[in-house]
Amino acid sequence: MENPCEVLGTEGLIRRHEFVRIIIQCLYSLGYSSSAACLELESGISYKSNELKLLESFVLNGNWDDSIEYLNSIKDVLGESRESALLLVSRQCVREYLNCGEDELALAVLRKQVSALDVDRCKVHSLAMCMLSFKDRELAVVDENDVVVHDLRRKLLADLESLLPPPISVPEARLERLVESTVTAWVDSCMYHSSSNQISLYEDHRCSRDQIPTRTTQILTGHKNEVWFVQFSNNGEYLASSSNDCTAIIWKVLEDGILTLKHTLNGHQHAVSFVAWSPDDTKLLTCGNTEVLKLWDVETGTCKRTFGNQGFVVSSCAWFPNSKQFACGSSDPEKGVCMWDCDGNVIKSWRGMRMPKVVDLAVTPDGEYLVSVFMDKEIRILHMGTNAERVISEEHPITSLSVSGDSKFFIVNLNSQEIHMWDVDGKWDKPSRFNGHEQHKYVIRSCFGGLNNTFIASGSENSQVYIWNRRNPTPIEVLSGHSMTVNCVSWNPKIPQMLASASDDYTIRIWGPSFQKNEGQVE
Repeated sequence: MENPCEVLGTEGLIRRHEFVRIIIQCLYSLGYSSSAACLELESGISYKSNELKLLESFVLNGNWDDSIEYLNSIKDVLGESRESALLLVSRQCVREYLNCGEDELALAVLRKQVSALDVDRCKVHSLAMCMLSFKDRELAVVDENDVVVHDLRRKLLADLESLLPPPISVPEARLERLVESTVTAWVDSCMYHSSSNQISLYEDHRCSRDQIPTRTTQILTGHKNEVWFVQFSNNGEYLASSSNDCTAIIWKVLEDGILTLKHTLNGHQHAVSFVAWSPDDTKLLTCGNTEVLKLWDVETGTCKRTFGNQGFVVSSCAWFPNSKQFACGSSDPEKGVCMWDCDGNVIKSWRGMRMPKVVDLAVTPDGEYLVSVFMDKEIRILHMGTNAERVISEEHPITSLSVSGDSKFFIVNLNSQEIHMWDVDGKWDKPSRFNGHEQHKYVIRSCFGGLNNTFIASGSENSQVYIWNRRNPTPIEVLSGHSMTVNCVSWNPKIPQMLASASDDYTIRIWGPSFQKNEGQVE
């Protein structure tokens, strides 16, 4: 049991000697050398251990035999780091012998010490090559008191200090890392954290629910029928919506957070169920299950090109990062998945009678993967560079797909009333699961949102919007306001406190933090 005088904290878990030593290290690293030395004198605790001090004296004086002998004498304390430490010392010894013209001594060290080490043989070969090529003779012929030699020995000590285990040395920036671990734990346990502001150390961190959208700030009523899809632009300055009324609308996000109608996009003959912003936000794609694919100019609101004809069935589309090419998926297996450019040229296609119907697809923002959902339980992740493909099979039908902004994760909505999150790289054996919403028979779309894609939001057949923290399978908020099924949600990528939801009640609701005062309606 620790002596009560030698421990700190209310639980007696912190050893006083270690705590003070870490503080001294921090003071030295911050440049407060006088304060650090004063604390060492007053506390009687030295930042450097006796072992490190002895090794330092050997190295600075060029006593290589003593250095090697000492490292071998404390091998039980050093553990696995002994071999690497011996290689560092031997390398400096060889270099200095070579630069003094003592080639035979250098060769003896290489044969006796280095060759016996259980280390990466490439490092040993590299050291041997320096003897043959003389490329490592930076010092020319100098005596051991030369300032360059001293600097190299100091660097060796720094390398040894970072390599040797505690308590011989204190891990680099130990106090900073302890504090960072605490701050990280605060953030990880904060279900509402969505702020990029620096976190104060003066008190334990905890965000209020004001950090996420929980209150209706505006109701958009520009559509004349069910609203099936909404998506914010990548720069957060626009919102696009599509509807069963055969139109799509581009809304402008003003500086005060209010949205105004910019363009109504007419031209489709049937319901528009999907929109996709180009990465540079200058173009917009619109399509529907029984509709052609149209390309629009965002600034003017004019249709630049129509892809296909009335028999061309497109269920979803997604852009590649260059804003010049995109992929579209069809529920017609003969159409499959096509990659187009904006001039209407088919660059690549995956089609055929054995191709399942495409339910939804997405391209990761970095352009490396094409993720497709096939009728009706299969997910295929295709690496665009290598054509390597991975398949995930779900137990229940999938209705929609959404990829995180950092290209690391994607979520799928299942009609089993669950949302599953998978990693794109394929390291997970099973998904993270989220539940609480209602989904039986309609297409419900979810999205990532908030700072670092911390949250997941989804519509629901019970007319509500659900929000989860990715670390928690149960909702942290349920937002009421719509009167019918909420089909789709979109989180503003640049305004973490703004969320849009589209509903069968013909409206789009804009959600903001509860402290926001303004609320309005746009016809």
